[in-house]
Amino acid sequence: MANPWTGEVALVIDGVARDMKLTLGALAELEASLGTGSLMDMVERFERGGFSARDVLAVVAAGLSGGGCDLTAADLAQAEIRGGPMAAARAAALLLSRAFALPGET
Repeated sequence: MANPWTGEVALVIDGVARDMKLTLGALAELEASLGTGSLMDMVERFERGGFSARDVLAVVAAGLSGGGCDLTAADLAQAEIRGGPMAAARAAALLLSRAFALPGET
């Protein structure tokens, strides 16, 4: 079960509940996968609702990696996510929020 106090977010993928977390390593992985721009650019895109499906996929894949799951972005692209793309987008936004918030802010 995901622990929000440690920045974790849960998402059900292919019928399995997965706990995701944006660790420092996962954030570095996310930054590398972006190719251009910064993590703060991505955070701003999520804040204003201008994120892309690629952004959601990258954040969720990094969160899964930080949570100890070995699903790749390619695996995730083919997976069934409970709640569909909107649930994935909400989980990605929450991951970013929890990664950059002070304790008790989210």
